[in-house]
Order: sequence, then structure tokens, then C-alpha cells
Amino acid sequence: MSYQDYEIVIGLEVHCELKTESKIFCGCTTKFGGDPNTHCCPICTGMPGTLPVLNENVVEYAVRAGLATNCKIAEFSKQDRKNYFYPDLPKAYQVSQFDLPLCYEGEVEIEVNGEVKKVGLTRIHIEEDAGKLLHEAGEGSLVDYNRCGVPLIEIVTEPDMRSPEEVGIFMQKLRSILLYSDVSDCKMNEGSLRCDVNLSVRKKGSTEFGTRTEMKNINSFNFAVKAAEYEAKRQIKTIESGGTIVQETRRWDDVKGVTVSMRSKEEAHDYRYFPEPDLMPIITPKEKIEEIRKSLPEMPDLRKVRYISEYGISPKDADLIVASRNMADYFETAAKASKNAKTVSNWIITEIFSKLNEDQKEEGSIPFKPELLAELVNLIEEDIISNSIGKKVFAQMWETGKSPNTIVEEEGLKQISDDGALIDMAKEVISSNEKVVADYLSGKEQAVQSLMGQMMKKTKGQANPKKVIDILKDILNQMK
Repeated sequence: MSYQDYEIVIGLEVHCELKTESKIFCGCTTKFGGDPNTHCCPICTGMPGTLPVLNENVVEYAVRAGLATNCKIAEFSKQDRKNYFYPDLPKAYQVSQFDLPLCYEGEVEIEVNGEVKKVGLTRIHIEEDAGKLLHEAGEGSLVDYNRCGVPLIEIVTEPDMRSPEEVGIFMQKLRSILLYSDVSDCKMNEGSLRCDVNLSVRKKGSTEFGTRTEMKNINSFNFAVKAAEYEAKRQIKTIESGGTIVQETRRWDDVKGVTVSMRSKEEAHDYRYFPEPDLMPIITPKEKIEEIRKSLPEMPDLRKVRYISEYGISPKDADLIVASRNMADYFETAAKASKNAKTVSNWIITEIFSKLNEDQKEEGSIPFKPELLAELVNLIEEDIISNSIGKKVFAQMWETGKSPNTIVEEEGLKQISDDGALIDMAKEVISSNEKVVADYLSGKEQAVQSLMGQMMKKTKGQANPKKVIDILKDILNQMK
């Protein structure tokens, strides 16, 4: 039996750190980094006699995320103690939510192979993060409690995904929504967004789920896809060889490209949940929910539709631009100030994305304002500079932050459009390229491109390309 005879079933548990300035139950900073155990206090390290106080902003951010993902919002919810023993959890329990989460029954639309698919969300609940274990070779393990108490939302999906590809698409879409909602910076390299991949396989046509495994704390879209691909193949191979899938927690080893068993998987009842006695229930009035709903920005799906109709850009380009709220805002400001919004999108996708990737910077790190990108586009649209000169100007803008008009003036880069000067140069080029001219006159019209190249070289790229080609053809056609 082949892999095609099986269906892959995947659900995710996504942990997202909220961008509050202080932790969920105390006043310690949530700032990333810092020396170990310097961003903690008796409350977040679980000292006896301390009492937590819920950060109100945590609730508001969670509701924003819930509304942005089409969830229902509970007017009454509570917090619970999730009990387990692990060195990075100083209280030996984690404050989370069990039976009454803040958000529930949501959905996120993704596009797979040109078709829209809905991925259900079971719930979004708030909880506190644990610390971080640091494993020192030959010296045992140390623990850093700086992350203890950093506020999280956990987003639990239904088992609706059917391929590793869908995992990557969903995670990117969810990150985009969370960024638009302004609840998190979603920096996966810093652990602000990470996911657990729950995966099982079953024979096609079966309605019963197979035994699932969970791959923990994956902090990259690419790793999530690779881990799902490997685990699906491993499970199918095990079943086909007569083995049994064990419900367990595994981790992704990117160096070896495999998933590795960590421990047998605990069931929910093993955590011995009970209501958190030190915290009051969370009451979220309808009026507050509606106030938060009205404060949400236009979401990426709606922006995509509007950009296609309003600015005439392609669905593919719109997808790339709206993936980041920063980039979408940048594009829209530049588009409104430019003479050609489609050209603006081309510059963003081909040049700006390339430079950000090259410099390993994020979308909000463009070193010049969108109005200056519009200014550059307008210079090209008005034939003041050529597209090739535009790229040179862009490179200097990126390095210096100067306006394109300033760079063009300082460097003397204005396009040569004087007919008389171009005609004289064209005659010189034609007279010194007899073979190319002969090819053109014999019917090889593409030969004019060689002459065009000579003209652009002669003018250091500053000649108006359209005028150059017209002048060359006029002179050559008179020679026939």
C-alpha cells in the first residue's frame, strides 16, 4: 500500500506571546532578552504567600485576536490551574483556562491550490508562559525564569488540515491576522509565535481518527511543514510494517531532519485542572466586546480584495503585500501619492522585499518613507529617469535615506531626451557598427537591440529608451 492510500489529519496548538509591557500577573517587564533571572519577581517565580493580579490588557488583546479570527467571545470565563511538575514551572502549576475559555468556535480561511478552505478554531484562551531550560554540555541544566508569566494566548484548531502544506499556509495566515490585530510582534525567532503540531494518519475513507503524536514548540513555518511531512511518512511506514503508533510528545530535530520521541503524551485529566482560587472570574460585557470589535483595522482578506479592485494589482501581488500590516500600510500610502500604484507594488515586491531579505530585516525597517518610493516611481513615470537609473537611485535611497529628487540632481542622472543630441549619438553608433546595421537592413530587426545597448552605454544609461529606439529605427529605415 502506498502513501497515497492514507489521509493525513492535522490540528495545531499555537502559542502567541502578547505585546503587553508587563507580565500577566505582575509588573515585571516582558522585554525579550536580558540576563537570566533578571526579569522576574516573587510572583512570577511562585514564591509562597504571593498573590497574582490579572493584567487587563491581556484580556483585551485576547478578545481582539478572537474577534479577528471570527470567534465567539465569552461574557463569563475563568482561569484554572493546570498542574504538572517540570523545572521551568516554579509553582508546579500553570495558570491557564480549561472549561470556560475566553474565545471559542472561530475560523480562519486559507487558500490551497486556488480553493478557499476554512480551518475551525476550537478555542483561544489566555495563560502564562513557563521559563526556559538551558542545557549546558557536561554541566547539567540551568533554568531562566525571565519568560515565566509572560502572557500567552493559545489558539487551538480543529483537526481540519490535511497536508503539511496547509500547515504552512495556515500559520502564515494566522501570523498576518495577529499582526493586523496588533496583539503580538509574532517574532518566531524570539519565541513570540510557536506551534505544536498534532498529527495522525488514517486510511482514506475511514471516519475514525488514528493515534496522534504531538510535535512541540516549533518556531518556524518551514520547520512546521518539514516536521509534519516527516511525521506523516514515519507513521505510515510504521503502520505498513505492522507496528503501532504510540500517543506521545515528540520534537523536531532540524539538523537530522527527523522527529524524536520525548515522552508519552499526557491526557487532559492528568493535569488535574481546578479553578484558580486566587483570581476572580473574567467578565467581558457585550459593550466592551463591541468597542474592541470597532477598533480592529481592515483585515488582510478585505484589503486584498480592495487592492485588486482599487489599485489593479494581481491577486498574487496583493497576497504578498497584505501578508504584513506594515507593508500594506506602506504600499497604500505610496500608491496614493504615486502616478501608478501597480508600479509601486512591483518595486515593493522585486526591490524592497529583496533588500529586506538581504539585510535580514523585518517589514517595518524600510529606511525611507513611502512618499519617497512614490516620488521615485513618479520620476520614472514622467520619463525624468529611466527604470535602470531608478534602480541606482533606489540603492542610494536605501543607503542614505535621501529623496530620489535630491539624488538625481546631485548625481546628474536626469534622462537625456534632447532629440538633437540623441540623433547625433545615434549616427555615431550606426557608423561604427556596420555588421549590426547590415543585419538589421537584411531583415533581422532584433539587431537594433545591439545598437540600443551601445547608445545606453554611451549615455551611461541616461538616454530615454523609447526615444532612442525610435531614433535608431528612423535612421536605419531611411538607409533601406
